Amino acid sequence: MSDDLLDAARDGDDAAFGRLVAPLRPELHAHCYRMLGSTHDADDAVQDALLRAWRGLAGFAGRGSLRSWLYTVATRACLDIVKARGRRALPVDLGPASDQVVPDGAGPAREGSWLGPYPDARVANGPASPHARYERREAVELAFVATLQHLPGNQRAVLLLADVLGFPAAEIAGILGTSVTSVHSALARARRLVTERVPAPSQQQTLRRLGDDRTWQVARSYADALERRDVDALIALLTEDVTWSMPPLPHWYSGAEAVADFARQVPLGRCPSWRTRLVGANGQPAVACYLGPEPAAPHAAWSITVLTLRGARIAALTSFLDADRFGPFGLPRVLP
Repeated sequence: MSDDLLDAARDGDDAAFGRLVAPLRPELHAHCYRMLGSTHDADDAVQDALLRAWRGLAGFAGRGSLRSWLYTVATRACLDIVKARGRRALPVDLGPASDQVVPDGAGPAREGSWLGPYPDARVANGPASPHARYERREAVELAFVATLQHLPGNQRAVLLLADVLGFPAAEIAGILGTSVTSVHSALARARRLVTERVPAPSQQQTLRRLGDDRTWQVARSYADALERRDVDALIALLTEDVTWSMPPLPHWYSGAEAVADFARQVPLGRCPSWRTRLVGANGQPAVACYLGPEPAAPHAAWSITVLTLRGARIAALTSFLDADRFGPFGLPRVLP
C-alpha cells in the first residue's frame, strides 16, 4: 500500500483512492459474487462497499492491511443485501423434476430468486493463506456457490473468509463483530452443509484429470450437436442421471430419457436455428447460445449454458435464459 496514495485519499483525492483500491477490486468482486450468487448483485455490493470505504477512510487506522479492512466493508455490504433480497437458488433446489416436457414454460419465479453465472475472466487470483481449503476457481463452481446460498449470511461469510480467503478466526471475528467462539461454531455448521451438498470430486479436479483439450472437445461437441440439431449426438454426451435446468424457468428435467425428450421437443424441435460461442463460466466450460429464425438470419442472445462434467460426459446442463447475462462475458447480444 502506498502511504502517499493513502494520505492523498484521506485528503479527499478520489483519484488517489481509485488507484489505491484498483488492485483489490477483482478479488472483492469475486468475494461478493460468492456471497450473493449474482454478478449484478456483486456489482452493487462492490460499488456500495467502495463508497462506504471512501466515506470512512478517515477511520481506517492502518493497524491492519487495507485488504483486510476492505473485506470487512465488502462483507458487511453483502450481508445487508442478503437481508434485503434473500437467497438465490437454482430450479433443482426448489422442487422436483418435471415429469413431462413443458414447452412454453410454467411462468418464471421472481427474477431476484435465481443464481447467475460468473465469467471466468473475473475470477480473481489474489493472495490467500496456505490454510485456505478451496482454490479460487473451485470456489466459484456452480454447485459450491449454490450450496452457499443455503447458509445464513453469517455462516456464508465465515466459510468464505476462512476456507476461500484464509483469514484467521480472530480476524474474521473482527470483520463480523462477533467472538472467535461464534466464528468456530458457524464455520463447523457451514462445513457440514458443504460436505453434504457439494459433489466430490470438484469440477476443478475433474477438469484437471480430463485435460483442457478433452474438456473443450466435450463443450464443442455439445455446441455442434445443438447447431446441427443432432439429438443422437447430444444424448451421447450425457450421463444417465443428467439434469437440465433453465433459470428463470422453474421446471427442470432429470435423467437421460427425460432430458432427451425435452431436447427433441424444445431446443431441437421448436427452435429454428442455433449459433454458439464457447466461454468459461464458474470455472467450468460453458456455451453461449444464440437463437435465430433461420441459419442466414441474425441470431439473438438466448442463454449461457454451463456444463458440469463427470469424466468426459455431461452430468448437468444449467442454461441461464437471459440476454442480460451476455454483457459480463464480453459477448454481443446479436450475431449478424
